[in-house]
This record gives sequence, C-alpha cells and structure tokens, in this order.
Amino acid sequence: MVQKRTPPPSRKPPGVKKARPLQPLAASEPKRRGRPRAYQPEVALARALDVFWKEGFAGTSLDDLSAATGMNRPSLYGAFGDKRELYIKSYRSYRDRARARMGEAFAADLPMRDMLEKIYAIALDMYLSGKDGPRGCFTVMTATSEAVFDPSIRELVITGLVETDRFFARIFGRAQERGELAASADPQVLAHLASATLHTIAVRARAQVPRAELETIVKGALDVMCGAGR
Repeated sequence: MVQKRTPPPSRKPPGVKKARPLQPLAASEPKRRGRPRAYQPEVALARALDVFWKEGFAGTSLDDLSAATGMNRPSLYGAFGDKRELYIKSYRSYRDRARARMGEAFAADLPMRDMLEKIYAIALDMYLSGKDGPRGCFTVMTATSEAVFDPSIRELVITGLVETDRFFARIFGRAQERGELAASADPQVLAHLASATLHTIAVRARAQVPRAELETIVKGALDVMCGAGR
C-alpha cells in the first residue's frame, strides 16, 4: 500500500510579514472632488463681482468666471449655484460694500454739505475703479438691464434705489432739524435729486469722463441741493 505524503508546511523568508487583506472604503468617506483646498468664498465672490461688473451678466461666460476665481465649473456650482445665483450673490456683495461705505460717512455726523461731498467722493472712487478702466455703478450699468427680465434681480434693484433715496432723505431731514436747510425744503424731493446725481455720474464715469468734470457736476448739484429754500 502506497502512503500519501503530507506536504511540508510552507516557509516564508524571514522578515516578510503576512499581507493584510484590503479593507473596503467606508460608506461615510465619499470621494473628494470639487472645490480646491485654497477655496475662499469671499475672495472668489469678489473676483466674480469684478467680472460681472465689467462685462455684465450676458457678457460673462462660465469660462470667464472659472478663470477669474480659479475654480472649475463643478466647484462654482457647488459653492455658489448656477451663473444667475452667482450674479445675484455678487450684486448683494456689491450693495453690502456700498452700504457700509455710505454708513461710515453718515456716522461721521458732518455738516450737510461736507457729508454730501464725502459721499460723492466715495461714489466716484467706486465708479472710477477697475483695473481695465472705470466701471460706473453695478446697479446702473448691469443690474438694471437684467431687471427687465428677472423678477428677483428687479426686486433687488428697486430695493437698492429705495434705500439710497431713504439714506439721502435722512441726511436732508437731519440737516433741516439743525437749521442747515430751510423749513420749506422737501427732504424727499432733495433725496431724489441726490440719487439722480449719483446715477448720472455713474453713467459718465463708465464713459470715461474725467474725474474733474464729474466733480464739477457734483458741485453744481450740491449748490442747488444745499441752497434749497434759501
């Protein structure tokens, strides 16, 4: 009878450890993609604002926004939504910035004419800014065009215009209480005139009218507003 031989146990070379079986990926660890590690919402939004401010909504492509922010399309969608949502967020950011600057001027509690001069100087700094040339006012130059077709943007534009009127009305109302403005003057009418002056210098700034000429327009408007009823 032939006996079966039991094969000798396998021997591993010394120092070699037994490989551990690969563990499946946990369901709670999805594959990462999208936003770059250096993603900063405020920086990306500011860069998108610059593009929209210069080119407008229709003139800005997703490729333009990707190039400006350094984010690919999936990243942009994940962070801000579609192009329209990014435009609205950019517009709100612009308004917040302008509101903060104007609020600082009002808090300074200057005499009426000095305060108005400061406000228009701030506005001209914004309107004449832009590395590729003066951009004017975001509301006047881009948002009003989109307001024709988009109810949400139209609501933002109207709200912004009303806020500006109220801001100026507060200035004239306070000046009237202090005796800087005649009692017969109407702060609301003067507020509309002050807002209209902002709009006209915004348009002219975009057309690259020199600052000195814009300041002359402001001075003439101030002469009328500050001398109202006297």
